[in-house]
Amino acid sequence: MHNACMTTITIRDVPPEARDALAARARSSGRSLQEFLRAELIDLSRRPDMGELADRIRSRKESTRTSVTPEQILREVTADRR
Repeated sequence: MHNACMTTITIRDVPPEARDALAARARSSGRSLQEFLRAELIDLSRRPDMGELADRIRSRKESTRTSVTPEQILREVTADRR
């Protein structure tokens, strides 16, 4: 019953070197490849994609009504490096 609502995903045509690199990462973290990939997929699903990120930035900018020019940003970055 534990896996009753879980989905199984099969990924075909993974190059052997990619599989080996992922297996090594899993091993170094003390997890099986399946456990490692499951955690990575869950983490990936929680991160916004570029469109979602752009929407969030646009929304935040509109709600705060701030506008900073690229020149102002560069001046501040340059000032911090001195």
